[in-house]
Amino acid sequence: MKKRYYRSGKKKSESRPSRPIHYPELTAGADKSLKKTFDRIGVPEKQPFIPDPFQLEAIEAIHTSDCLVTAPTGAGKTWIAEQAAKRILENNGKVWYATPLKALTNSIHAGFSKIFGKEKVGILTGDIKENTTADIIIGTTEILRNQLYDAMYTGQNLKCDLIILDEAHFLGDAERGVVWEEIMIYLPVRIPLLLLSATIGNPDQIAGWLSTIRDKACKVVENTQRPVPLFPLFFHPSGTLYPLLEKTGTDGKRTRLYKKVYDFNQSGKRLMLAPPGRLPKFSDILKVLSHFDLLPAIFFLKSRAECDQAIKLCDGSLRKNAPEKKQALMDRLEQLTANNPHLSAHPQRPYLEETATAAHHSGHLPAWKVVVETLMAEGLLDAMFATSTVAAGVNFPARSVVILNSDRFNGRDFMSLTPSEFQQMAGRAGRRGMDNIGFATLLPGKYMDVSLVAKLVNAPPLNVDSQIKIDFSMVLNLLLSNTPEQVRTLLEKSFASHLIAIGAKAGKSGRKARKKFGNDMEYLWLDFTEHMDFLIQEGFVSPEGTKPSTLTEDGIWASKLRIDSPLLVAQSLRDKLLPERDPALLAAMMASFVNEKEFKDDMLFNTSLSKRLKDAFLALRLGLKPFAVKMLQSGFPAPNLFIQPASLIYAWAHDTPWDELMHKSDFAEGDFARLVLRTAENLRQMTHLNQDFPVFAKTAAQAIDMILKAPVVTVF
Repeated sequence: MKKRYYRSGKKKSESRPSRPIHYPELTAGADKSLKKTFDRIGVPEKQPFIPDPFQLEAIEAIHTSDCLVTAPTGAGKTWIAEQAAKRILENNGKVWYATPLKALTNSIHAGFSKIFGKEKVGILTGDIKENTTADIIIGTTEILRNQLYDAMYTGQNLKCDLIILDEAHFLGDAERGVVWEEIMIYLPVRIPLLLLSATIGNPDQIAGWLSTIRDKACKVVENTQRPVPLFPLFFHPSGTLYPLLEKTGTDGKRTRLYKKVYDFNQSGKRLMLAPPGRLPKFSDILKVLSHFDLLPAIFFLKSRAECDQAIKLCDGSLRKNAPEKKQALMDRLEQLTANNPHLSAHPQRPYLEETATAAHHSGHLPAWKVVVETLMAEGLLDAMFATSTVAAGVNFPARSVVILNSDRFNGRDFMSLTPSEFQQMAGRAGRRGMDNIGFATLLPGKYMDVSLVAKLVNAPPLNVDSQIKIDFSMVLNLLLSNTPEQVRTLLEKSFASHLIAIGAKAGKSGRKARKKFGNDMEYLWLDFTEHMDFLIQEGFVSPEGTKPSTLTEDGIWASKLRIDSPLLVAQSLRDKLLPERDPALLAAMMASFVNEKEFKDDMLFNTSLSKRLKDAFLALRLGLKPFAVKMLQSGFPAPNLFIQPASLIYAWAHDTPWDELMHKSDFAEGDFARLVLRTAENLRQMTHLNQDFPVFAKTAAQAIDMILKAPVVTVF
């Protein structure tokens, strides 16, 4: 009888050493039904590239209409974008390629630069601005939306002949979907729109909406065929691999849990891969996967801490008999880190060199993540341990993905995986041109609902719903070039309005839209007017509301602050609460607006803090309090300002060593790097105030230079 190993529930004595953790011994094995599947493992023969029919259909469609392409990850959507861009450039036109992620923006920029030449491709993100007059601009969606705001205000046409929106399912993202929706509403009809996505359940509804508001056809091009077939596996805690599913029914189109997996799932006492609350011994799991030639693999774990712990549970035994592979990894790692002392001495480097595995998550520096991504993409790693966020957008697939949990953390709660989230993970399994077949392997455990994941394998992606919402930046920028009634007409063009209008055909999406926005979008309009009334009350908007521009002088310059807390920063400028000539101090104050962490200890009485910093911060917080109270009383959020992020940015601007800052800080490296980058982006918005606040604009530019430096910004 097989044992179930677990740790004693007794409280251990502080003086007594903890008991060793026992793991089951794994013996690599495979169900006999897998023989034919495993025989397919290998590298396909190189063949000349022949476009798939759906790719040619999309290229033809974008000639005369908008086009929404839905196809699995790796199916060749980017090739469509390349060909569409090539045609525009041949006619001396310009292209804007928008993505939701900086990492994806960087990846597309690198790829397009190789194809079209560096001189023809520029990049625009929060922290990179290069070759901005190029024929092709690769940038984030927020920057494209801001350019559309500017075009509406100046009356000038956006200099563009094709817009490409990658990862178009972000239209349904709760936080950022509104930006995508705004782009589609504001975009001039003359500019063709190419949308690319792997996970949209209702493309016809989106295309119908776009056809309505843009008065031109939007063609849907769908392809459901993965370029590399996916086979789901179940990893039994004994080390034996089983198919996850088996076909059922006379037509063989339906599936159910494989009998042996079903029996395991139903059994009361199960052998476990690890004691409760512990991660499995990944070195043993890698040996089993290696035995069947299933590496490299991406392991999806539930937290950053688990990813960092996982590499310590690998022993590097797979590389002991492959010294040439180990040396290739060492050489490439040396090349990638040679000019960066921080990366060269990264605490996870020894684990990476010894085990050929790496952790990848948002707690790491952007530069270290690029190193890991590069090594994985070049096939130099056996495994990467990542949170589910790595599944979206960035192209470094593997032969296998390994999933340990059937839920994921959404920033607030752990929620069951959706079909779209599972498909994004599984989409990384199988490399086009490198694999005949890809594998998604489930590991049983406390947080793995095997039956749920079995249903997700063949489930269609979820519908994308409207996420339009009102904020002060939107209101200011719309009123900059529209009367309130014109704004109402724009809001009536929203995707939510379309879903409500088509009623029963929209199904669940229509009911959700009606509940959220009202039968005639009255809730959204009410929200807009409440924002506008507050802006009138505080002198940013003229009460007349009849001219094309209803903003006051303060409202006009405040509209340029497309940042996290535009009104609080604008009020700080009006009340002269921000340091005008001290760039380090200005960066520190802006960091307190940007910060998203909550702190229990306010540190205001910490004697080690600079008196200049404390005095400036207290003056800012006390001076803003009356205005913040007004916002809260009117039902609008006003974030707490904390001195900890301000003090870190202040020290960083004054060249305090990075390692010293991280040692004293509650921030993970990646989180602090993100705070620096977002602070720099907010400061960059302040540089746009050079006509109304020239001294502040100049100081903001100096502040950016003081905080954007290695290891936050690294050039490879």
